[in-house]
Amino acid sequence: MTAISVFHMFKVGVGPSSSHTMGPWKAAARFIEGLSDQQRPRVQRLQVDLFGSLAKTGRGHGTDIAVQLGLMGTDPETIPIEEVDSRIKQVGSGGTLICHECPVPFSAERDIVFHFDRELSFHPNGVRFTATLDDQQRVTETWFSIGGGFITREGDDETAEQVQLPFPIATATDLLQHCHEESTRICDIVMRNECTWRTVEQVGADVSNIASVMLHCAHRGCSTTGTLPGGLNVRRRAAGTAKKLLGDHLPNTVEQWINIVKSGTHDFQSVLDWVSCVALAVNEENAAFGRVVTAPTNGSAGVIPAVLFYFLCFENAGETACRDFLLTAAEIGSIFKKGATISAALGGCQAEIGVSSAMAAAALAEGLGGTPEQAVEAAEIAMEHHLGMTCDPVGGLVQIPCIERNAMGAAKAITAARMALQRDPAEARVSLDAVVKTMWKTALDMNARYKETSEGGLAVQIPVNLSEC
Repeated sequence: MTAISVFHMFKVGVGPSSSHTMGPWKAAARFIEGLSDQQRPRVQRLQVDLFGSLAKTGRGHGTDIAVQLGLMGTDPETIPIEEVDSRIKQVGSGGTLICHECPVPFSAERDIVFHFDRELSFHPNGVRFTATLDDQQRVTETWFSIGGGFITREGDDETAEQVQLPFPIATATDLLQHCHEESTRICDIVMRNECTWRTVEQVGADVSNIASVMLHCAHRGCSTTGTLPGGLNVRRRAAGTAKKLLGDHLPNTVEQWINIVKSGTHDFQSVLDWVSCVALAVNEENAAFGRVVTAPTNGSAGVIPAVLFYFLCFENAGETACRDFLLTAAEIGSIFKKGATISAALGGCQAEIGVSSAMAAAALAEGLGGTPEQAVEAAEIAMEHHLGMTCDPVGGLVQIPCIERNAMGAAKAITAARMALQRDPAEARVSLDAVVKTMWKTALDMNARYKETSEGGLAVQIPVNLSEC
Protein backbone atom coordinates (compact mmCIF):
# COMPACT_ATOMS: atom_id res chain seq x y z
CA MET A 1 0.00 0.00 0.00
CA THR A 2 1.42 3.38 -0.98
CA ALA A 3 2.33 5.59 1.96
CA ILE A 4 1.44 9.23 1.30
CA SER A 5 2.52 11.95 3.71
CA VAL A 6 0.67 15.17 4.45
CA PHE A 7 3.62 16.90 2.83
CA HIS A 8 3.19 14.92 -0.35
CA MET A 9 -0.33 16.30 -0.62
CA PHE A 10 0.62 19.85 0.42
CA LYS A 11 3.71 21.12 -1.39
CA VAL A 12 5.01 24.67 -1.58
CA GLY A 13 5.77 25.70 -5.14
CA VAL A 14 5.10 28.06 -8.01
CA GLY A 15 2.00 28.47 -10.16
CA PRO A 16 0.20 28.07 -12.41
CA SER A 17 -0.09 24.26 -12.52
CA SER A 18 1.10 21.43 -10.32
CA SER A 19 0.97 18.92 -13.17
CA HIS A 20 2.15 21.20 -15.99
CA THR A 21 4.54 23.49 -14.12
CA MET A 22 5.76 21.94 -10.86
CA GLY A 23 5.86 18.34 -12.09
CA PRO A 24 7.92 18.99 -15.26
CA TRP A 25 10.10 21.42 -13.28
CA LYS A 26 10.92 18.75 -10.70
CA ALA A 27 11.40 16.10 -13.40
CA ALA A 28 13.87 18.32 -15.27
CA ALA A 29 15.79 18.96 -12.06
CA ARG A 30 15.89 15.23 -11.29
CA PHE A 31 17.14 14.49 -14.80
CA ILE A 32 19.98 16.98 -14.68
CA GLU A 33 20.92 15.90 -11.13
CA GLY A 34 21.04 12.31 -12.37
CA LEU A 35 23.84 13.10 -14.80
CA SER A 36 27.26 12.40 -13.34
CA ASP A 37 29.77 15.14 -12.54
CA GLN A 38 31.76 13.85 -15.51
CA GLN A 39 28.81 13.95 -17.91
CA ARG A 40 27.48 17.45 -17.19
CA PRO A 41 30.47 19.38 -18.60
CA ARG A 42 30.28 17.24 -21.76
CA VAL A 43 26.63 18.05 -22.60
CA GLN A 44 26.43 19.71 -26.01
CA ARG A 45 22.66 19.83 -26.33
CA LEU A 46 19.57 19.37 -24.20
CA GLN A 47 16.25 18.51 -25.81
CA VAL A 48 12.87 18.40 -24.09
CA ASP A 49 9.96 16.58 -25.76
CA LEU A 50 6.49 17.29 -24.38
CA PHE A 51 3.66 14.86 -25.06
CA GLY A 52 -0.12 14.78 -24.71
CA SER A 53 -1.62 17.33 -22.35
CA LEU A 54 1.81 18.79 -21.55
CA ALA A 55 2.06 19.75 -25.21
CA LYS A 56 -1.52 20.85 -25.79
CA THR A 57 -1.73 23.23 -22.83
CA GLY A 58 1.96 23.48 -22.02
CA ARG A 59 2.52 27.05 -23.14
CA GLY A 60 -0.51 28.33 -21.28
CA HIS A 61 0.59 26.51 -18.13
CA GLY A 62 4.23 27.60 -18.41
CA THR A 63 5.64 24.12 -19.00
CA ASP A 64 8.34 25.49 -21.30
CA ILE A 65 9.42 27.92 -18.58
CA ALA A 66 9.26 25.23 -15.90
CA VAL A 67 11.53 22.74 -17.65
CA GLN A 68 14.16 25.41 -18.25
CA LEU A 69 14.12 26.37 -14.57
CA GLY A 70 14.38 22.72 -13.62
CA LEU A 71 17.35 22.13 -15.92
CA MET A 72 19.02 25.08 -14.20
CA GLY A 73 18.75 23.13 -10.95
CA THR A 74 16.34 25.52 -9.22
CA ASP A 75 13.70 24.38 -6.73
CA PRO A 76 10.09 25.60 -7.11
CA GLU A 77 9.76 25.67 -3.32
CA THR A 78 12.65 28.06 -2.72
CA ILE A 79 13.34 30.03 -5.89
CA PRO A 80 12.65 33.75 -5.37
CA ILE A 81 9.55 34.47 -7.45
CA GLU A 82 11.02 37.70 -8.77
CA GLU A 83 13.91 35.76 -10.36
CA VAL A 84 11.74 33.60 -12.65
CA ASP A 85 11.42 36.12 -15.48
CA SER A 86 15.02 37.27 -15.34
CA ARG A 87 16.40 33.72 -15.45
CA ILE A 88 14.30 32.83 -18.50
CA LYS A 89 15.20 36.09 -20.27
CA GLN A 90 18.86 35.38 -19.58
CA VAL A 91 18.61 32.04 -21.36
CA GLY A 92 16.82 33.63 -24.31
CA SER A 93 19.25 36.50 -24.72
CA GLY A 94 22.43 34.47 -24.28
CA GLY A 95 21.36 31.20 -25.90
CA THR A 96 22.94 29.38 -22.97
CA LEU A 97 21.41 27.44 -20.11
CA ILE A 98 23.51 26.98 -16.97
CA CYS A 99 23.08 23.48 -15.53
CA HIS A 100 24.90 23.07 -12.22
CA GLU A 101 27.49 25.66 -13.32
CA CYS A 102 27.92 23.95 -16.70
CA PRO A 103 26.88 26.10 -19.71
CA VAL A 104 24.89 24.34 -22.43
CA PRO A 105 23.77 25.93 -25.73
CA PHE A 106 19.99 26.18 -25.53
CA SER A 107 17.14 27.66 -27.51
CA ALA A 108 13.60 27.17 -26.25
CA GLU A 109 12.24 27.41 -29.80
CA ARG A 110 14.57 24.67 -31.03
CA ASP A 111 15.11 22.47 -27.99
CA ILE A 112 11.61 22.28 -26.49
CA VAL A 113 9.43 20.24 -28.84
CA PHE A 114 5.63 20.14 -28.43
CA HIS A 115 4.18 16.87 -29.73
CA PHE A 116 0.54 17.93 -29.97
CA ASP A 117 -0.60 14.70 -31.64
CA ARG A 118 1.37 12.19 -29.59
CA GLU A 119 0.55 10.81 -26.14
CA LEU A 120 2.63 8.27 -24.23
CA SER A 121 0.76 5.24 -22.97
CA PHE A 122 1.33 5.52 -19.22
CA HIS A 123 -0.13 9.00 -18.63
CA PRO A 124 -1.23 12.02 -20.72
CA ASN A 125 1.44 14.21 -19.07
CA GLY A 126 4.68 12.83 -20.53
CA VAL A 127 8.05 14.55 -20.92
CA ARG A 128 11.28 13.14 -22.34
CA PHE A 129 14.70 14.65 -21.67
CA THR A 130 17.70 13.95 -23.91
CA ALA A 131 21.25 15.09 -23.22
CA THR A 132 23.68 14.74 -26.13
CA LEU A 133 27.31 14.49 -25.01
CA ASP A 134 30.42 15.60 -26.87
CA ASP A 135 30.95 12.08 -28.27
CA GLN A 136 27.31 12.05 -29.54
CA GLN A 137 26.28 9.61 -26.81
CA ARG A 138 22.72 10.30 -25.68
CA VAL A 139 21.32 10.06 -22.17
CA THR A 140 17.52 9.87 -22.24
CA GLU A 141 14.84 9.66 -19.56
CA THR A 142 11.05 9.76 -19.78
CA TRP A 143 9.06 11.20 -16.89
CA PHE A 144 5.36 11.54 -16.16
CA SER A 145 3.71 14.31 -14.19
CA ILE A 146 0.81 12.42 -12.63
CA GLY A 147 -1.03 15.23 -10.85
CA GLY A 148 -0.55 17.39 -7.78
CA GLY A 149 3.17 17.79 -8.44
CA PHE A 150 3.77 14.03 -8.16
CA ILE A 151 6.19 12.64 -10.74
CA THR A 152 7.38 9.19 -11.72
CA ARG A 153 10.14 8.06 -14.05
CA GLU A 154 9.51 5.44 -16.68
CA GLY A 155 10.78 2.09 -15.44
CA ASP A 156 11.02 3.03 -11.76
CA ASP A 157 9.63 0.65 -9.15
CA GLU A 158 7.14 2.77 -7.20
CA THR A 159 7.16 0.34 -4.27
CA ALA A 160 10.92 0.34 -3.82
CA GLU A 161 11.00 3.00 -1.07
CA GLN A 162 7.74 2.39 0.75
CA VAL A 163 7.52 2.82 4.52
CA GLN A 164 5.31 0.87 6.89
CA LEU A 165 2.77 3.11 8.59
CA PRO A 166 1.22 2.18 11.95
CA PHE A 167 -2.22 2.85 10.43
CA PRO A 168 -2.21 1.92 6.72
CA ILE A 169 -5.04 3.66 4.85
CA ALA A 170 -6.20 2.98 1.32
CA THR A 171 -9.90 3.73 1.71
CA ALA A 172 -12.28 5.71 3.88
CA THR A 173 -13.35 2.39 5.41
CA ASP A 174 -9.77 1.80 6.57
CA LEU A 175 -9.61 5.29 8.04
CA LEU A 176 -12.87 4.93 9.97
CA GLN A 177 -11.86 1.52 11.27
CA HIS A 178 -8.64 2.96 12.72
CA CYS A 179 -10.60 5.83 14.29
CA HIS A 180 -13.05 3.37 15.89
CA GLU A 181 -10.36 1.02 17.18
CA GLU A 182 -8.32 3.88 18.64
CA SER A 183 -11.37 5.92 19.76
CA THR A 184 -9.89 9.02 18.23
CA ARG A 185 -10.24 11.61 15.46
CA ILE A 186 -9.00 11.48 11.88
CA CYS A 187 -6.34 14.12 12.53
CA ASP A 188 -4.90 12.06 15.41
CA ILE A 189 -4.53 8.98 13.20
CA VAL A 190 -2.83 11.13 10.56
CA MET A 191 -0.45 12.62 13.12
CA ARG A 192 0.60 9.17 14.31
CA ASN A 193 1.29 8.13 10.72
CA GLU A 194 3.26 11.33 10.08
CA CYS A 195 5.56 10.47 12.96
CA THR A 196 6.91 7.70 10.74
CA TRP A 197 8.72 10.48 8.86
CA ARG A 198 9.00 13.32 11.41
CA THR A 199 8.73 14.11 15.10
CA VAL A 200 5.48 15.56 16.44
CA GLU A 201 7.23 18.92 16.81
CA GLN A 202 8.49 18.85 13.23
CA VAL A 203 5.06 17.91 11.91
CA GLY A 204 3.58 20.84 13.78
CA ALA A 205 6.20 23.25 12.50
CA ASP A 206 5.90 22.05 8.91
CA VAL A 207 2.10 22.18 8.93
CA SER A 208 2.28 25.70 10.37
CA ASN A 209 4.55 26.66 7.49
CA ILE A 210 2.02 25.26 4.98
CA ALA A 211 -0.74 27.32 6.59
CA SER A 212 1.48 30.39 6.62
CA VAL A 213 2.31 30.10 2.92
CA MET A 214 -1.38 29.66 2.10
CA LEU A 215 -2.44 32.74 4.06
CA HIS A 216 0.46 34.90 2.84
CA CYS A 217 -0.46 33.93 -0.71
CA ALA A 218 -4.04 35.03 -0.07
CA HIS A 219 -2.81 38.28 1.49
CA ARG A 220 -0.67 39.06 -1.56
CA GLY A 221 -3.56 38.29 -3.85
CA CYS A 222 -5.83 40.59 -1.85
CA SER A 223 -3.36 43.46 -2.25
CA THR A 224 -2.32 43.05 -5.88
CA THR A 225 -4.17 44.67 -8.76
CA GLY A 226 -3.70 44.57 -12.53
CA THR A 227 -4.18 42.07 -15.33
CA LEU A 228 -3.08 38.44 -15.28
CA PRO A 229 -0.43 37.37 -17.82
CA GLY A 230 -1.16 35.17 -20.81
CA GLY A 231 -3.20 37.18 -23.30
CA LEU A 232 -6.75 36.69 -21.99
CA ASN A 233 -6.68 40.10 -20.28
CA VAL A 234 -8.30 38.74 -17.12
CA ARG A 235 -8.42 41.49 -14.51
CA ARG A 236 -7.58 40.66 -10.90
CA ARG A 237 -10.66 41.04 -8.71
CA ALA A 238 -9.65 39.94 -5.21
CA ALA A 239 -7.96 43.20 -4.24
CA GLY A 240 -11.03 45.23 -5.18
CA THR A 241 -13.31 42.92 -3.23
CA ALA A 242 -11.04 43.03 -0.17
CA LYS A 243 -11.00 46.82 -0.26
CA LYS A 244 -14.80 46.96 -0.39
CA LEU A 245 -15.08 44.56 2.51
CA LEU A 246 -12.54 46.37 4.67
CA GLY A 247 -13.49 49.87 3.69
CA ASP A 248 -9.81 50.76 3.75
CA HIS A 249 -6.40 49.46 2.63
CA LEU A 250 -5.45 45.89 3.46
CA PRO A 251 -3.38 45.64 6.68
CA ASN A 252 0.34 45.07 6.17
CA THR A 253 0.49 41.67 7.88
CA VAL A 254 -1.57 38.49 7.74
CA GLU A 255 -2.08 38.61 11.51
CA GLN A 256 -3.52 42.13 11.40
CA TRP A 257 -5.74 41.18 8.48
CA ILE A 258 -7.19 38.14 10.23
CA ASN A 259 -7.78 40.04 13.46
CA ILE A 260 -9.64 42.83 11.64
CA VAL A 261 -11.84 40.34 9.77
CA LYS A 262 -12.53 38.45 13.02
CA SER A 263 -13.70 41.61 14.70
CA GLY A 264 -15.78 42.78 11.74
CA THR A 265 -19.20 41.96 10.34
CA HIS A 266 -20.16 38.28 10.33
CA ASP A 267 -23.40 38.45 8.38
CA PHE A 268 -24.00 35.83 5.68
CA GLN A 269 -23.11 38.11 2.77
CA SER A 270 -19.83 39.27 4.31
CA VAL A 271 -18.77 35.73 5.17
CA LEU A 272 -19.55 34.51 1.66
CA ASP A 273 -17.75 37.46 0.09
CA TRP A 274 -14.61 36.84 2.15
CA VAL A 275 -14.57 33.13 1.30
CA SER A 276 -14.87 33.94 -2.39
CA CYS A 277 -12.31 36.73 -2.13
CA VAL A 278 -9.64 34.51 -0.56
CA ALA A 279 -10.21 31.73 -3.10
CA LEU A 280 -9.92 34.21 -5.97
CA ALA A 281 -6.84 35.83 -4.43
CA VAL A 282 -4.91 32.57 -4.17
CA ASN A 283 -5.69 31.50 -7.69
CA GLU A 284 -4.94 34.90 -9.16
CA GLU A 285 -1.51 34.57 -7.53
CA ASN A 286 -1.25 31.05 -8.94
CA ALA A 287 -2.08 32.27 -12.45
CA ALA A 288 0.66 34.91 -12.15
CA PHE A 289 3.47 32.44 -11.30
CA GLY A 290 3.12 33.23 -7.60
CA ARG A 291 4.12 31.18 -4.56
CA VAL A 292 1.30 28.80 -3.68
CA VAL A 293 0.64 25.52 -1.88
CA THR A 294 -0.47 22.62 -4.03
CA ALA A 295 -3.72 21.61 -2.32
CA PRO A 296 -3.95 19.03 -3.80
CA THR A 297 -3.13 20.78 -7.10
CA ASN A 298 -2.23 24.31 -8.13
CA GLY A 299 -5.37 24.74 -10.18
CA SER A 300 -7.40 24.05 -7.02
CA ALA A 301 -5.01 25.80 -4.63
CA GLY A 302 -7.58 28.36 -3.44
CA VAL A 303 -10.27 26.10 -1.99
CA ILE A 304 -8.54 24.94 1.19
CA PRO A 305 -7.02 28.36 2.08
CA ALA A 306 -10.46 29.94 1.66
CA VAL A 307 -12.12 27.41 3.98
CA LEU A 308 -9.18 27.63 6.40
CA PHE A 309 -9.64 31.43 6.43
CA TYR A 310 -13.33 30.90 7.17
CA PHE A 311 -12.42 28.52 10.01
CA LEU A 312 -9.97 31.04 11.48
CA CYS A 313 -12.02 34.19 11.14
CA PHE A 314 -15.62 33.08 11.49
CA GLU A 315 -15.31 29.98 13.69
CA ASN A 316 -12.49 31.39 15.85
CA ALA A 317 -10.17 28.42 15.28
CA GLY A 318 -6.80 28.44 17.02
CA GLU A 319 -3.38 27.29 15.82
CA THR A 320 -3.82 23.66 16.93
CA ALA A 321 -7.25 23.45 15.29
CA CYS A 322 -5.78 24.77 12.04
CA ARG A 323 -3.02 22.18 12.22
CA ASP A 324 -5.59 19.41 12.69
CA PHE A 325 -7.67 20.86 9.84
CA LEU A 326 -4.78 20.43 7.40
CA LEU A 327 -3.91 16.95 8.67
CA THR A 328 -7.46 15.74 8.06
CA ALA A 329 -7.70 17.44 4.69
CA ALA A 330 -4.49 15.79 3.49
CA GLU A 331 -5.70 12.30 4.43
CA ILE A 332 -8.92 12.71 2.47
CA GLY A 333 -6.89 13.89 -0.51
CA SER A 334 -4.64 10.85 -0.30
CA ILE A 335 -7.67 8.54 -0.37
CA PHE A 336 -8.76 10.12 -3.65
CA LYS A 337 -5.24 9.85 -5.05
CA LYS A 338 -5.03 6.15 -4.17
CA GLY A 339 -8.52 5.22 -5.30
CA ALA A 340 -8.98 7.56 -8.26
CA THR A 341 -6.79 10.49 -9.36
CA ILE A 342 -5.92 14.11 -8.61
CA SER A 343 -4.81 14.71 -12.19
CA ALA A 344 -7.10 16.80 -14.40
CA ALA A 345 -5.42 15.27 -17.43
CA LEU A 346 -6.81 11.92 -16.28
CA GLY A 347 -10.01 12.91 -14.54
CA GLY A 348 -11.11 16.40 -15.49
CA CYS A 349 -11.75 19.18 -12.98
CA GLN A 350 -13.57 16.80 -10.61
CA ALA A 351 -10.07 15.53 -9.81
CA GLU A 352 -8.93 19.00 -8.78
CA ILE A 353 -11.72 21.27 -7.51
CA GLY A 354 -13.84 18.26 -6.51
CA VAL A 355 -11.07 16.67 -4.47
CA SER A 356 -10.01 19.95 -2.85
CA SER A 357 -13.62 20.67 -1.89
CA ALA A 358 -13.97 17.21 -0.36
CA MET A 359 -10.71 17.68 1.57
CA ALA A 360 -11.83 21.03 2.94
CA ALA A 361 -15.32 19.78 3.80
CA ALA A 362 -14.04 16.88 5.88
CA ALA A 363 -11.49 19.06 7.65
CA LEU A 364 -14.05 21.71 8.50
CA ALA A 365 -16.64 19.19 9.70
CA GLU A 366 -14.15 17.60 12.07
CA GLY A 367 -12.88 21.02 13.16
CA LEU A 368 -16.41 22.03 14.10
CA GLY A 369 -16.76 19.01 16.38
CA GLY A 370 -17.98 16.40 13.94
CA THR A 371 -17.28 12.71 14.35
CA PRO A 372 -15.01 10.86 11.92
CA GLU A 373 -18.16 9.53 10.23
CA GLN A 374 -19.54 13.03 9.80
CA ALA A 375 -16.23 14.30 8.44
CA VAL A 376 -16.10 11.50 5.87
CA GLU A 377 -19.74 12.16 5.01
CA ALA A 378 -18.89 15.83 4.41
CA ALA A 379 -16.20 14.79 1.93
CA GLU A 380 -18.69 12.52 0.17
CA ILE A 381 -21.29 15.28 -0.13
CA ALA A 382 -18.76 17.74 -1.53
CA MET A 383 -17.44 15.35 -4.18
CA GLU A 384 -20.87 14.04 -5.10
CA HIS A 385 -21.73 17.49 -6.41
CA HIS A 386 -18.55 17.83 -8.46
CA LEU A 387 -18.81 14.49 -10.27
CA GLY A 388 -18.30 14.86 -14.00
CA MET A 389 -16.84 18.37 -13.86
CA THR A 390 -14.72 18.89 -16.96
CA CYS A 391 -11.33 20.55 -17.27
CA ASP A 392 -11.63 23.12 -20.07
CA PRO A 393 -9.12 25.95 -19.51
CA VAL A 394 -9.44 28.71 -22.09
CA GLY A 395 -6.15 29.16 -23.92
CA GLY A 396 -4.55 26.49 -21.74
CA LEU A 397 -4.40 29.07 -18.95
CA VAL A 398 -5.46 28.39 -15.37
CA GLN A 399 -7.76 31.44 -15.41
CA ILE A 400 -11.13 30.86 -17.10
CA PRO A 401 -13.03 29.06 -15.57
CA CYS A 402 -10.47 27.85 -13.05
CA ILE A 403 -10.18 30.86 -10.74
CA GLU A 404 -13.92 31.20 -10.10
CA ARG A 405 -14.27 27.43 -9.67
CA ASN A 406 -12.12 27.68 -6.55
CA ALA A 407 -14.60 30.07 -4.97
CA MET A 408 -17.45 27.73 -5.84
CA GLY A 409 -15.54 24.73 -4.48
CA ALA A 410 -14.92 26.53 -1.18
CA ALA A 411 -18.59 27.45 -0.80
CA LYS A 412 -19.63 23.87 -1.53
CA ALA A 413 -17.14 22.60 1.06
CA ILE A 414 -18.61 24.78 3.79
CA THR A 415 -22.14 23.78 2.82
CA ALA A 416 -21.20 20.09 2.74
CA ALA A 417 -19.63 20.30 6.20
CA ARG A 418 -22.72 21.99 7.62
CA MET A 419 -25.02 19.42 6.02
CA ALA A 420 -22.96 16.52 7.38
CA LEU A 421 -23.06 17.94 10.89
CA GLN A 422 -26.87 18.07 10.77
CA ARG A 423 -27.43 14.44 9.83
CA ASP A 424 -26.89 11.01 11.30
CA PRO A 425 -24.15 9.33 9.20
CA ALA A 426 -26.04 6.05 9.59
CA GLU A 427 -28.74 7.50 7.34
CA ALA A 428 -26.29 8.13 4.48
CA ARG A 429 -26.95 6.04 1.40
CA VAL A 430 -23.70 6.90 -0.41
CA SER A 431 -20.29 6.25 1.14
CA LEU A 432 -17.11 8.16 0.43
CA ASP A 433 -15.55 5.00 -0.98
CA ALA A 434 -18.47 4.65 -3.40
CA VAL A 435 -17.97 8.24 -4.55
CA VAL A 436 -14.23 7.68 -5.03
CA LYS A 437 -14.98 4.66 -7.23
CA THR A 438 -17.65 6.60 -9.09
CA MET A 439 -15.29 9.49 -9.69
CA TRP A 440 -12.68 7.15 -11.16
CA LYS A 441 -15.21 5.41 -13.38
CA THR A 442 -16.47 8.81 -14.53
CA ALA A 443 -12.89 9.83 -15.30
CA LEU A 444 -12.37 6.73 -17.42
CA ASP A 445 -15.63 7.35 -19.29
CA MET A 446 -14.98 11.05 -19.86
CA ASN A 447 -14.10 12.16 -23.37
CA ALA A 448 -10.42 13.15 -23.61
CA ARG A 449 -11.37 16.61 -24.93
CA TYR A 450 -12.58 17.47 -21.43
CA LYS A 451 -9.38 16.49 -19.64
CA GLU A 452 -7.04 19.50 -19.64
CA THR A 453 -6.57 19.59 -23.40
CA SER A 454 -8.38 22.88 -24.09
CA GLU A 455 -10.18 21.03 -26.88
CA GLY A 456 -13.69 21.05 -25.43
CA GLY A 457 -16.13 22.91 -23.20
CA LEU A 458 -15.57 26.60 -22.52
CA ALA A 459 -12.12 26.41 -24.10
CA VAL A 460 -13.61 26.20 -27.59
CA GLN A 461 -16.42 28.68 -26.99
CA ILE A 462 -14.25 31.69 -26.24
CA PRO A 463 -12.10 32.97 -29.14
CA VAL A 464 -8.48 33.41 -28.12
CA ASN A 465 -5.21 33.78 -30.00
CA LEU A 466 -3.14 30.92 -28.54
CA SER A 467 0.07 32.47 -29.90
CA GLU A 468 -0.43 35.29 -27.38
CA CYS A 469 -0.91 32.96 -24.43
